[in-house]
Amino acid sequence: MTAQSIIDKARAIRCLALDVDGVLTDGKLYFSQQGEALKAFNTLDGLGIRLLQESGVIVAVITGRQSAMVEQRMQELAIEHVIQGRDDKLTALGELSATLAIDYAHMAYMGDDLPDLAAICQARLGIAVANAHHYVAQHADWQTTAQGGQGAVREACEFIMQAQGTLANAYRPYLTGQASMTTPNNTAPNTVPNTVPNTVPNNSEYNDHGA
Repeated sequence: MTAQSIIDKARAIRCLALDVDGVLTDGKLYFSQQGEALKAFNTLDGLGIRLLQESGVIVAVITGRQSAMVEQRMQELAIEHVIQGRDDKLTALGELSATLAIDYAHMAYMGDDLPDLAAICQARLGIAVANAHHYVAQHADWQTTAQGGQGAVREACEFIMQAQGTLANAYRPYLTGQASMTTPNNTAPNTVPNTVPNTVPNNSEYNDHGA
């Protein structure tokens, strides 16, 4: 698969669905004395998600665990579609597709382990984190250089935005100190910008497999 074909896939994306453990977190589970599972989220990823949302791409979460912490963090990020307690990621992705009226041809899925594999293969753009299981990485269209919980989601968000020609405009307010963290518009656009870069980040990896 060529670099340009990956860009073409990214240009079409209207919804990015994310796994949580190992993608938005480093995959480690910490337990309190009360037995509550604790997770750490990266603020780099949080801002990347907001920038992608503000560009018009919907961000959703599909996770196999149930966690009040996940619910709280997703509320902070204005992520409306949070599907928890689902190991059947592909079925959940299909339900999300039906809810949003966005077919697989306009969806990206990002994961790290075998339960994510079918969704990664079905989505138009299948993304694996740098430390994903090797079999998952082999079948992904694109693999980040950052590990899960260490900015991998930020990298994926900015890759999609670069492909859609929205990244430079998203950066510009920060140069002048005029950026504001407003509530994103979670309505998917009917079209994506026509401006497409001719190159992709030099640190990107491309595989010969995927949707």
